[in-house]
Amino acid sequence: MNTLIIDDEPLALDVLETYISKVPELNLVARCSNALEANELLRKHQIDLIFLDIQMPQMSGVDLIKALPNPPLFIFTTAYSNYALEGYELNAIDYLLKPISLDRFMKAVNKALEQFELRHREDASAEAAIQGMEGADFFFVKADKKLVKIKYDEILYIEGLKDYVIIRLEQGRVVTLQTMKSLEDKLPASKFKRIHRSYIVSIDKIHAVDGTSVDVFEKGAIKQLPIGKNYRDEILEIVNRNKL
Repeated sequence: MNTLIIDDEPLALDVLETYISKVPELNLVARCSNALEANELLRKHQIDLIFLDIQMPQMSGVDLIKALPNPPLFIFTTAYSNYALEGYELNAIDYLLKPISLDRFMKAVNKALEQFELRHREDASAEAAIQGMEGADFFFVKADKKLVKIKYDEILYIEGLKDYVIIRLEQGRVVTLQTMKSLEDKLPASKFKRIHRSYIVSIDKIHAVDGTSVDVFEKGAIKQLPIGKNYRDEILEIVNRNKL
């Protein structure tokens, strides 16, 4: 689980980082000293679990959770027991009182792991049922804790970014956590072509091709996508096959 710590006390951050390092199932992505810094990080990274203090300057941990449209699993860490009821009303996985012992930390983590695994099993079952529809002109991807429907004919191109892919659509975009290879394997080869290690293009949306790039229209302007040298012959073969 990709994990984030949010606390304005350096010692509390150190303790949680040490505890997290003892759990193979947890991957510490970052530690933040305030909620505003964490909010920015949450927009850029896939976080599965947050440990966050409640009382912090500028923005409290409670306010941060309330502000997130689809908050990850979270565990409150605080020195004050009077926030426990509010924490559970927000569906916190657990509520840890400082100073936090390792055994109490592990109990909370085990709850989070159970919930995380349950969510993944439910998502996998739902996605498998949806993807099993034969002849469908769409597919679903996981984005923002939901399964989002993507129509093949609305895709302009797909861009890879580390462990994420950005599906560029005629209207907007969808960001999902998976590799280019895994998505490429699910796409119909008759409709889409890999042209670069970081790009897959919809063949129907190609406007023009030269030896080094493919042009598509995006938001009323030409967008040039690079052609990787390992893919050049294949894309030129498609062009020549359909040339008058």
